[in-house]
Amino acid sequence: QVQVVESGGGLVQPGGSLRLSCAASGSILSVYNMGWHRQAPGKQRELIGTSSGGATYYAESVRGRFTISRDNANNTIHLQLRGLQPEDTGVYYCNADIISRSGSVGDYWGQGTQVTVSS
Repeated sequence: QVQVVESGGGLVQPGGSLRLSCAASGSILSVYNMGWHRQAPGKQRELIGTSSGGATYYAESVRGRFTISRDNANNTIHLQLRGLQPEDTGVYYCNADIISRSGSVGDYWGQGTQVTVSS
């Protein structure tokens, strides 16, 4: 069994920072692509950024403010959020493309972590 779990969300004032983490665990052979997404209230889920093969990609809306880092040894990805604004409020989700020890390949998602930016 494989699971992906996010952590680190919370309430922060405008201009503040947060660090989100996402860990994949279970019967894992290999984790390749990992990514962060968010869903603002009343809006569709959007891609924030990805980490794949040592390369990272950022959506234009967060480039220069958010930073993705990855710990391959621990199947973990982090998202450092800086300069947060109210429009960054939403549920932040992590996904991971995983090959399990049984040989199956799947796109696994976490349950999400809430980020609220408000004064």
